[in-house]
Amino acid sequence: MGVTLQQLTYFVALADVRSFTGAADALGVAQPTLSRQFKALEDELGAALVHRTRGAVTLTPAGEAVLPLARRMLADMEAARVAVAELVGLQRGRVRVGATPSLCIGVLADVLRVFHEQYPAIHLELAENGSHLLVGSLLRNEIDIALVIVPTEGLDAGLSLTPVLRERLSVASPASRKAPSSRGAMTVKELARHPLVVPRRGYDLREVTLQACAGAGVTPQLAVEGGEMDAVLRLVEAGTGVAVVPELVFAGRPRLRRTALNPPLYRTVALARRADLAPSQAVQAFCDTLREFLGDRSAAGGFVGDVQVLGQAAG
Repeated sequence: MGVTLQQLTYFVALADVRSFTGAADALGVAQPTLSRQFKALEDELGAALVHRTRGAVTLTPAGEAVLPLARRMLADMEAARVAVAELVGLQRGRVRVGATPSLCIGVLADVLRVFHEQYPAIHLELAENGSHLLVGSLLRNEIDIALVIVPTEGLDAGLSLTPVLRERLSVASPASRKAPSSRGAMTVKELARHPLVVPRRGYDLREVTLQACAGAGVTPQLAVEGGEMDAVLRLVEAGTGVAVVPELVFAGRPRLRRTALNPPLYRTVALARRADLAPSQAVQAFCDTLREFLGDRSAAGGFVGDVQVLGQAAG
C-alpha cells in the first residue's frame, strides 16, 4: 500500500503533541482514525515509531530517524501545492511571515500594508515571537520567512540569512518626567540606577539589556519583567520605568523620550528562511516589497534615529 502523506501528517502531529488524543484534536480527526492510520504506518515501515506509555508518548530511535524526513516530505508537498497555485501568477498563494514584536511595530506593519495593496489576493499570516522561537517555526515549516535578530543561537541550522537592517538601541523613558540624563546620553551604569522594564524570556532585547548590565558590572533594578513590546512601551509611557529598545519603535510615540546609550549598542536584523526550500513566487514578491520599502524609507529620511539599511533583502 505504501506510506501516505496523511500518515506522515498524523505522525508529525503525534511527535509534536506527544499524545494520541491531543494529536487527533489538533488535526480535527477521530482518535481511532489517527491510531489506525499510525499503526498502518508502523506496519509499512516495519518498526515501532513511538513508545506508548500511560499518559505520555515518546519517540523510539526509529521514530527519531523518521521524523525529520517526514517533516521534509510534508514541507516539500506544501511547497509544491503553493507553486502550482501560483502558476497563473500572483493571483493566489500565501505568505507566512514572522517577526519580533519590535519589528512588527517599527517596520513590518507598513510592509504588510504595502504588500497587501499590491497583491490583495495573497493570503498573509503573521507570527509575532522572539527570534529563537521564530527559528524553530521556520525549521518546522510553520512560517515561510522571518525577520530575526542576529546573531541568535541556532540561526545557522539550515537557514538562509540576509542582513537587512542595523539599528541602534536606546533608552526609552516617559516624556512626561525628567530625563534620565541631562546630557542626552547615558552609560549602562547610569541605566542601572533606574527601574527597568524588560520583555519576557526568549526576546533578544531582554538578553542584550541584561548582558550589557553584566558586562558593566552592575545589577539592574527590574521594575517589571515580562510582556511583549507593546506592553513594555506602555509601561514606560505610564512611568513604571525605563527600557532599552530599538530606535525604530520611537516613531509616532510622542509620550516616549529617547536617550542614547554611550557606548552605543547596536543590533542587526536579518531576513531568514529555510535554505533547503526555494521561495515561492509570493514569498519572493514579499522579499522584493520589503527591500523596496526599506530603501525608499531610508532615502526619504523616514527612519527615526540611527537605522541603516543593509544590502538587499532578497529571498
